[in-house]
Amino acid sequence: MDVMQAINNRRSIRRFRSDSLSSDVIRTILDAGIKAPSGKNKQPWEFKVVTGDKRIEMVQIMREGIQAFKAKYGNVGSAEHSANIMEQAPVTIFIFNPYGTYPWQEKTIEQQIAETVDVQSVGAAIQNMILAAESLGLGSLWICDVFFAYEELCKWLKKDCQMVAALALGYTDEKPHMRPRKSLDEVTEWI
Repeated sequence: MDVMQAINNRRSIRRFRSDSLSSDVIRTILDAGIKAPSGKNKQPWEFKVVTGDKRIEMVQIMREGIQAFKAKYGNVGSAEHSANIMEQAPVTIFIFNPYGTYPWQEKTIEQQIAETVDVQSVGAAIQNMILAAESLGLGSLWICDVFFAYEELCKWLKKDCQMVAALALGYTDEKPHMRPRKSLDEVTEWI
């Protein structure tokens, strides 16, 4: 599958089959991630891969964090649904920026700029992993709802740096249509 085909076929998957993924397949996807471009070649990514029985603990921690957030702030958006998706996906990869801090920590302007560059680089790594998964016949879901259980997940994963997102992976149990996209003319200005 060429890259344009992978881009055109990729969908956000919310229903996965229970089939496990081999460590070789997971390593291939991670390897695609570390080949992403990064600002000043800093390579600001670290991964925590959750598989097997550890998924049960992960989902429990996620749900506890969501409930604590809900009790304190109310709205948790689609986070509860995301926890259900993580429960059924055979693999969840958490992606961290080891140079970044928790989102609510005070930062200097220099730190804010550096973290913005690093998060853009991590986004490129995630996109590479998503396209690699697609080329291998797998589905994926880029999950940002982990922010509703941020502290709980970081503690459970033993990470004291900036969590950027999670990525659920597995064989798909659905074939969603492409969601509507804005036209190129709506989002592009030629100067």
